[in-house]
Amino acid sequence: MNMQEKDVLIEAHRARWKTFWGWLAFGAALLAAEAMLVWAVAAGYFLLAIPLILLVAHLMHSHLLAFHEAAHGVLCPNWYVNELIGVLIGKIHFNGLSLFRAVHHSHHAHLGTEKDEQLWPFVRPGTARWRRRLAAACELSLGIVFDAVQFWRAFLRKNSDIQVPSVRRRIWIELGMTLTFWSMVLAATAWWGAWKWLLVLYVFPAVIAGNMHSLRKYIEHMGMTGTTVLGLTRTVVPGKPLDRFLAFTLYNVSFHSVHHYYARMPQASLPSFLPALTPQAPEEETIYPSYWRAFRAMLPTLADPKVGAQWIAPPHAPLNVLPSNSTATQAVAAATAAAAPTGTLVGSGADRSAEAGRS
Repeated sequence: MNMQEKDVLIEAHRARWKTFWGWLAFGAALLAAEAMLVWAVAAGYFLLAIPLILLVAHLMHSHLLAFHEAAHGVLCPNWYVNELIGVLIGKIHFNGLSLFRAVHHSHHAHLGTEKDEQLWPFVRPGTARWRRRLAAACELSLGIVFDAVQFWRAFLRKNSDIQVPSVRRRIWIELGMTLTFWSMVLAATAWWGAWKWLLVLYVFPAVIAGNMHSLRKYIEHMGMTGTTVLGLTRTVVPGKPLDRFLAFTLYNVSFHSVHHYYARMPQASLPSFLPALTPQAPEEETIYPSYWRAFRAMLPTLADPKVGAQWIAPPHAPLNVLPSNSTATQAVAAATAAAAPTGTLVGSGADRSAEAGRS
């Protein structure tokens, strides 16, 4: 790799304010959709309320992807603003920023292996198929609850990888903030007798948003048993205008293989690096033109839900989940280190928390 290519890669890793302004725009859209939903329900237009609930759910899902960007330290160039937004979104969605960072690190550092906490229990060959089917059914029907169980299990279980006292302390502090916030919300709801509005404006769309999040995660990884990033992820490269707009509202996470190659690259830069993904084997032919096509490829795998080469590799066989592209392998460390602002996590976006947890 020459210096010009390295400079381009470093520049592509820099967080930009336009991602922050985009988040503000999505936040305004969410508030507008909620206001329209209030009007529809208050006026008795219940059929209109249904698509509005779905719109609110989609925008909540978009905020979950903004939360993901914040966890990687690239939602906003200002580290303090980035952290504040991440903490605020985490309180609403029952998943603290520090907890998400620490657990999400395992997903990037150990993609598709038994140490990938975010794909538990589907990465554990010893898990009975009926248990994995039950877990998939629960996650796809009540993702907001399953997600919380999955992350807190990774934190509270014996021999958790998250052991650094400062990280654990921050996780507990953020949990306290979340409990305080929701205690106040429930108290206010009870005081004004506004349970109907809590259900309509938050509970129904939040449950749907959680299920959207789970389904998207399954499209990205479920049933993938390769040994490389391309072999363990499905990437959606949208071609039609509506598909491109959908990808934009989801922070371009559809370019998922690129995200796993360059974990600290902001969403706006991901499409530009698609040419770096050159399949080297049949198992790496995992790029689709739409979410619908990728969904159809994923759907049959739910009969036996599993992820990772350990399902087909001999016991204890080494797995290679590092990028097969040599240029990407050479440049990631230098680019992410150079692009990271002071106090921002380097590498996967969770490296400081999780690497400290292993020390």
